[in-house]
Amino acid sequence: MAGKRRKARIVALKTLFEIDSVSHSPEQILERLREELPLPDDAAEFARDLVHGVIENRKRLDDIIRKNAPAWPLEQVAAIDRNILRLAIYEIVIDNRVPMRAAINEAIELAKEFGGEASPKFVNGVLGSVAATGTRR
Repeated sequence: MAGKRRKARIVALKTLFEIDSVSHSPEQILERLREELPLPDDAAEFARDLVHGVIENRKRLDDIIRKNAPAWPLEQVAAIDRNILRLAIYEIVIDNRVPMRAAINEAIELAKEFGGEASPKFVNGVLGSVAATGTRR
C-alpha cells in the first residue's frame, strides 16, 4: 500500500501546488493528474481526501506552520515546501490515519523529490517542531 499512498501524496501535492499557483479547480487538476499518473480508486480517493482536507483546514495549517517556523514568513516559503508542510501537518494533526513518523518521512521524501536543496532539512525541522509541541489532536 505504501507505493499507492506515495503516488496519492504526489498527486495531492501537485494539485495543492497548482491551486496555490494558478487557482484552478481541485477536481479538474485531480482528474488531469490521475490521467498522467494512474491511481487505483482507493489511492485516488486518498489523494482527493488529502486535497480537500488541506483546503478546508488551510488557515489552521498555515497558523501551525507560522508558529513552528517563525523565522520564515509563510509567504516567503517556497510554494512547494509550503504545500508539503500543509499536507504533512494535515496528516499529523487532523487526519490521523498514518503514524506521525510515517507522515514526516513521507514529507521529507516529497521534499527531496520536488523541493530545493534545503527543502528536506527545512521540512524535517518544521515537522519536528510540530511533533514536539504535541499539536496532534
